[in-house]
Parts: sequence; C-alpha cells; structure tokens
Amino acid sequence: MLISFSVENWMSFRDKATLSMVASGERQHGSRIPKLTKYRTKVLPISAIYGGNASGKTSLFEALRFAHDMVTEGVHLDELIPINTFRLDDKMAEKPSAFSFEILIEGTIFEFSFVATQKAILEERLVKVTSSSEKVLYDRRGNLVDFHKSLAKDQRLQFVFEGTQDNQLFLTNTIFQKIKAFRPVYDWFRHALLLISPDTHLGPFGMVSAEKDDFYAPMSKILPLLDTGITRLGGEKIPLSSIEMPEEVEARLQKELKEGMTFYVKEGQDNGDHIVVTREDNKLIARKLVTFHAMPGGMEIKFDAQEESDGSQRVMDLLPAFLSLMAPNSRAVCVIDEIDRSLHTLLIRQLIEQYLSGCSSDTRSQLLMTTHNTHLMDQKLLRRDEIWVTERDGFGASNLMSFSEYKDVRYDKDIRKSYLQGRLGGVPRILLENPLDNRHLAQADSRTANAASTT
Repeated sequence: MLISFSVENWMSFRDKATLSMVASGERQHGSRIPKLTKYRTKVLPISAIYGGNASGKTSLFEALRFAHDMVTEGVHLDELIPINTFRLDDKMAEKPSAFSFEILIEGTIFEFSFVATQKAILEERLVKVTSSSEKVLYDRRGNLVDFHKSLAKDQRLQFVFEGTQDNQLFLTNTIFQKIKAFRPVYDWFRHALLLISPDTHLGPFGMVSAEKDDFYAPMSKILPLLDTGITRLGGEKIPLSSIEMPEEVEARLQKELKEGMTFYVKEGQDNGDHIVVTREDNKLIARKLVTFHAMPGGMEIKFDAQEESDGSQRVMDLLPAFLSLMAPNSRAVCVIDEIDRSLHTLLIRQLIEQYLSGCSSDTRSQLLMTTHNTHLMDQKLLRRDEIWVTERDGFGASNLMSFSEYKDVRYDKDIRKSYLQGRLGGVPRILLENPLDNRHLAQADSRTANAASTT
C-alpha cells in the first residue's frame, strides 16, 4: 500500500507537496477503511484528485511514473536523468528535485526517498519503520553511504555501492547485481505500483488475447453487461512477419523470450493494434485482440479491438485494473490519470462502487485517480479525506490539499456544489464571461502583435 508520496521541484510543483493516504479521524465509511493494527493507523483505499486544467494533477501522476521508472529501469550510463524541474522560477533550475515514498510491504512500512539533478543522484535513503522505531538501512550522500550496523559487514553491498553510477539509484543496482537485501522494495515498484495514463492500453496487465490469460474470462463476462455491444473477446493468431518491429527486437525475442512469457507490442499510433508475442511449444506466436458483436439471428461478427469506440476501448483498458484491485489478497496500488476519459459518468461510478463494496479493514489494494468528474464528489461515495484538489497559485506553482483540511466542510455538506462555486479551489479561473467573443479574440490578436513587434 501507499502510505504517502511527496514531491518537490517537479514540473508544476515548486514547493514540497504530499499526498497522504493516512485516514483522518472521521467515521464516515469506516467499515471499509483498511487498518494497520501494528502501527495503530488506518490507510485509505481510494483517493480522487480534482483540479482545473494545468493545475498539477498530471504533474503528480508524472512524478510517480518518473520515480517508478527510475527504480525499475534507471537510465543508461551516459544518459541524463530526465528531471523536469519547475520552470517558472529561474532559481529552481539550479536546485534538485526530491521524491519520497512511505509504502507498506507485507505488514512492514518502508520509507524510500531520493534527491536528484539531471546529472546525478545526490541523496538516497531507505528506512524500515517498526511500531516503535526506525531502522535506516542505508543513507547515501553523494559518493558516501552509511549502512545499518546489521548490513555494515556485508562487503558485497559496499562493493556494489562503489560500482553504482552517479546517475543510478543504489536500490536499482543492487537488484541488477542480484543482491536480495532490498528486493521487496524494488518489487513493490515493479509489480504493485500500476500506472495507467490516458493513452495506456492494457500496459501494466499484459495482453487479453487468449482463454488462458488471467483477465480473459472475467472481461468476456463483464463487457456485455456494460452496454458496449461486445459479446466476448478473442485472440486471433497473426504471422510474426506481419508485425512492424526492428530486426534487433525480433532477434532478442527469439533468443530471450521463454516458454509462457509474453511481450506486448503496440502497432500504429493512438489506436494501433494490441498485439502480444508468446512462446508456445518452442515457437513464437503472435496474437492480436479482437472483439465479437451479435448480429440478428444469433450470428457473431468480429472486429479488431482498435475499431471499437474510444469509450469501449477505455473500458477494456480499465477493466483489468479493477479486476486486479478486487482480486483476493490483492496488493495492487493502481494510479489512473484521467479515469473519466471517454467514459460515461455513471459507468465510472459503478466501477468505483463495486471496488469499494469489497473493501474492508483487511484490504491492501488501493485506487488513486485524477478526474474532473464531479458526479464522484459525493460524500455518500467518498470521504472528505479521500478527495484532494490541485490548484496553481499566483506564481504558477501547484498546491495539493485534501478536503479534510477545510474546517467548514461538514460530513453532510454538498461539497460538489461548493467546489463548482469555487469555494474549495481547484476550478478554472476564467477571466472573461464570454472568452470566445470576437471582440476579445481581436484584442488578444492585437496584444500578441504588439508583443511581437517589441521583441
């Protein structure tokens, strides 16, 4: 589970912002709030982040994705770290960016943080938190590292640290060097933290293309119930030679793809084919996702997945996420940017209600989402501490705040009305009553022309 995430000097966030999943003292929907008895705390199973366009919602999502990729993949030896600092203040370009996580792994909380510039990791720290104390497993400061006394005698750890490049996380390098000491933390980023952007197509979940795939059967049952017109899914075999992929990629697949493993390929642009390559009976097999629709008289007609509407494709993209969240003993932390893209508001609400109905004190999965869907801003569905808002200040910097921080937001208040009226922030500040009026457009053109002539 994600306990909290903090980011500083990243995209639209100049100052430190923290998204906390720790539950407040309110009692609403208390029966579905996970309890960490060992730490005497409760952690929220869901968080919805609102805000106007360019307010910082996607900046927060991209911060999570950057940290995820740095931990799980890193960068090549001669590459710059893809740090994206706050650009509306010249001083921030000279300062590092900071990222910090509190995560729950098999009943134990770990704190992992790092500070970086484009050229190097300046600081990196891993702490194991017990119910009564904190154990700093390692603390990296530039080219120096301090290990906990229980690890200090492990000469291989010191050797691996000395071989860690300036632009590489030590945590990542330990995994690459097959050291198991910090493997659970790495695995949390690799397998538990699932990130779904508006253009993600089944990315974190592999391919739904054959009956043996985990999500094939449940998705085939659910899709007909969601008014998509789809009666079932299917996987159609296609020649491997028909897939547009570099020769070196195909050669690597022939060499490294083992029996039962899958490799995801997306051909074309935004709505390209969903293709998966697997090895079966020692042969590489390619399949693409297809759908079936009913015709009058009971016959079925087949469609390529990319021929479906944007809404149906988005449903197929999100269903594996919700099925993963609701699986028995799930540990998934699913973060969805723009969850409402191309989907009807009632459908999104139904999916969220279904997830929350299965949550309890023992739940260890979480759903985090950014959205503009005010139909979800309902205290019958979400608690105040589960609703967050991003807003830019007068200097263009994003701030992040929970509705539980507003003292006048009562449990029985219509917060949707207050939000839309601008009382809680996070709504667009449109300066003109009729921004598309031709007179305003003409004035804007005149100002642009004058600015160009002066420069």
